[in-house]
Amino acid sequence: MRAPASSANLGPGFDSLGLSVPLYTTLRVTPQATTQVVPLGAELEGTPADESNYVYRAMQLAAKRAGRPLPPARIDIETEVPLARGLGSSAAALVAGIVAGNELLGRPLDDETVLDVAAREEGHPDNVAPALFGGIVVATLDKLGTHYVRLDPPAHLGVTVLIPDFELSTSKARAVLPKEYSRADAVHALSHAALLAAALSQGRLDLLRHAMQDYIHQIWRAPLVPGLSDILEEAWKHGALGAALSGAGPTVLCFHDTREPTAPLHTYLHSVMKRNGLEGRVLDFPIDAAGTLIERA
Repeated sequence: MRAPASSANLGPGFDSLGLSVPLYTTLRVTPQATTQVVPLGAELEGTPADESNYVYRAMQLAAKRAGRPLPPARIDIETEVPLARGLGSSAAALVAGIVAGNELLGRPLDDETVLDVAAREEGHPDNVAPALFGGIVVATLDKLGTHYVRLDPPAHLGVTVLIPDFELSTSKARAVLPKEYSRADAVHALSHAALLAAALSQGRLDLLRHAMQDYIHQIWRAPLVPGLSDILEEAWKHGALGAALSGAGPTVLCFHDTREPTAPLHTYLHSVMKRNGLEGRVLDFPIDAAGTLIERA
């Protein structure tokens, strides 16, 4: 099975809005007499090669929700998703693991239950929902369950990501957020998140730059990501439809119109990195519309 990377928040949609990106975590699961966990590739070097591996623990979550023991298997793990960069590497691993465990058990859990298991483990659904379902997903998590609406990507909407060559843990990025917000900031967040969801659902690309404004998390995290404030304020001048910190960062996401060249935006993003003494990659992607895929041998 293959689960995609994801970009969460998209500005004001804190912990509730995300999209999937075509970088993948892939598991190959082979039933056998004993359990083996085999991380492969440079990205997973140093990760546990035993039952303490996060993917295997995710598989156990499916078994626990189903109330059944997990059958033994060999689990080969590969990923293209850079770790601790704000592209949902843990969510991709979590979703792939839960789906793998569910498959081994004969699919006792439906998709909505798989999402709920993943969202409760992460504490929010903004990465796991698009990793599972693909496209753009608005989701909430409460005591009654995990609820979502999946949107097909609007026509001509593409993604440009700036992935700096340094890691930023989600815990560190959350630690800088305030405990309380003013009423004005709350109203700003609610109105802009609503406008962003509406604009994406109706393909109003012209509204994205305005809808993606955020005072809830990006201004507090900006000191952790050199150049972020400049990109949020200036990227539209270089062809971006809107810009946002991807998840907890340090990756920055820009929307672009696929009918227009992205070279000016790439040049600008590289210049921001250079003047801040950073290195990294700038990549263009479509939005992954498929989500997690399963193939049986």
